[in-house]
Amino acid sequence: MSTITIDQVKDHSFDYIICGGGTAGLTVAARLTEDPQNTVLLLEAGEANLGDMALLRPASYASHFGNPQYTWNHETIKQKTTGDNSHMWQRGKGLGGSSGINFLCWIKPPAEDIDDFERLGNPGWNWKNYEKYIHRTECFVPPSEETKTNMKMNFDNWTFGTNGPLGIAYPKTIDQAELKVQETLVNAGIPLAARPMNGGTAGVYFAPLTYDPNNHTRTYAATAFYLPNKDRPNFNVLVSAHVNRVLSASDDETGFVAEAVEFEYKGQVYTAHAKKEVILSTGTLKTPQLLELSGIGNPNVLRKIGIPTKVDLPGVGSNVQEHMIVGVSWELRDDVEFDTLDLLADPAVMQKHIELHPTGTGIFNTGIIGFTFATLTQISPRADEIIKAAEDKITKNANDYPPGLLEQYKISLERLKNGAGCEFISFPGLNSKPNPPEKGKRYVSFYVALNHTFSRGTIHAVSKDPSTDAEFDPRYFEEEVDLQVWVEMVKFVRNLNNIAPLKDMTTKELNPGPEVQTDEEIVGESLKTMTTTWHTASSCSMLPKANGGVVDPQLRVYGTQNLRVVDLSVVPLHVAAHPQATVYAIAEQAADIIQGRFRP
Repeated sequence: MSTITIDQVKDHSFDYIICGGGTAGLTVAARLTEDPQNTVLLLEAGEANLGDMALLRPASYASHFGNPQYTWNHETIKQKTTGDNSHMWQRGKGLGGSSGINFLCWIKPPAEDIDDFERLGNPGWNWKNYEKYIHRTECFVPPSEETKTNMKMNFDNWTFGTNGPLGIAYPKTIDQAELKVQETLVNAGIPLAARPMNGGTAGVYFAPLTYDPNNHTRTYAATAFYLPNKDRPNFNVLVSAHVNRVLSASDDETGFVAEAVEFEYKGQVYTAHAKKEVILSTGTLKTPQLLELSGIGNPNVLRKIGIPTKVDLPGVGSNVQEHMIVGVSWELRDDVEFDTLDLLADPAVMQKHIELHPTGTGIFNTGIIGFTFATLTQISPRADEIIKAAEDKITKNANDYPPGLLEQYKISLERLKNGAGCEFISFPGLNSKPNPPEKGKRYVSFYVALNHTFSRGTIHAVSKDPSTDAEFDPRYFEEEVDLQVWVEMVKFVRNLNNIAPLKDMTTKELNPGPEVQTDEEIVGESLKTMTTTWHTASSCSMLPKANGGVVDPQLRVYGTQNLRVVDLSVVPLHVAAHPQATVYAIAEQAADIIQGRFRP
């Protein structure tokens, strides 16, 4: 049914209680309620935010950040490696979660990255199943023949799902300058990707968006999985319900049985009861905190905040992995035709393009579509040197790593040698610091994105008060190999301005700027201006318990009978991709697992 009232929830019982109405939570809820015998309660801390053009209008990048209606504005602790700076980790707030505020990019990982889940001890978590489940979500609409011809797009070897609820398409407006940027990458030695939507991501390609070409709006978990199903009598959604903890039926040796969920609604604390299972889908940043507030985690962490230990599970909140980015920008020549996002700095121009949006034209119908994934060897003459140094360090320290990390590092070394984890994203406008834009000028930029990292962070509760944020410590660049790879990536991108046709489109580099030349200067400037990609993963990793795991291959929390985690926190080793497609795939597979339909 549509969103319900507190009187329909408090002290009532449901088969399944899902905590978190974001990407994963709504997907699982919709799939579980396909069976009319299943009653589901979904608790979302934010508002519904349905039909809101602030979310639905594409190309509104980062406009939601800082607005508590749409985002949770989390912040890391200060990072010594980035000049003692803290970093904002915004996440989506409201039905749809981060799928409602992200940059709409539909990117799938290399097949090998997903197969690595299975290698790390998780039968059935492989590329074959990933593709099966993501096709269940997708409803791909190909671009027009004119667009395919103009942009030299060829989908002969690509396959998508075409009957799912989530619209996937290319934006209505694609500037011809995007093709010139892509041609520059090819001329730099990076070939076109073979099958980027089917596991063969290495190379250059144009990626689609979560976009409805019929009404030119964002598609996200709320439009795909909530709105079409909201009238099901067994689909119960309560918004403005902030989950505090999961309550256990008993503390005896039979294990933690999730009996109820405690939540706050309009200043009052209530409980709802689960007859079968409780599912945590509150995301990488909140799920470990919820487990700890429920007495599940490292006893040393729990002791500090006065929470009795119910399940001794040291892996909770560890193994945290993140993607990092830094921008490189050039000023465009005045005679180059390219309507970039810089034009929206003029309020009159912005209003014009807001009015153009419903017609399918204008800047709000553009998108971030130019992606490149390369190996370190393809972009750097120092690749062998960096790889050997990383190998030597890991061999030297092999006996000192926490349980399970050496197994991950062995795979990470393989990725460093052969994996396409170096990502370069074409951005139509200024995306960089520290030098500000010049009034009236337009820019073309790249995001330099590091995906396969060796550094590991932590996320832990610091108070038994659920309204107090956890401590987020990504430990950026704690492993020097991450910084070495990143510097080589920045150097590769800066050199693109010496290659046609990009070199014929630009006048000068704005950021980091011509005064930044040596590796040391690149490091200094990049660390000061870097930011997150908001892709944090792995805080409740799906690994063997002895290797720091929190959930088993059925996504059940170790030491519990009926508590599962379904969100990006279960990824054991991060992937070279923007993660929203992966979250949908995890949720689709989880729904089958929960209902006993999945066979590895």
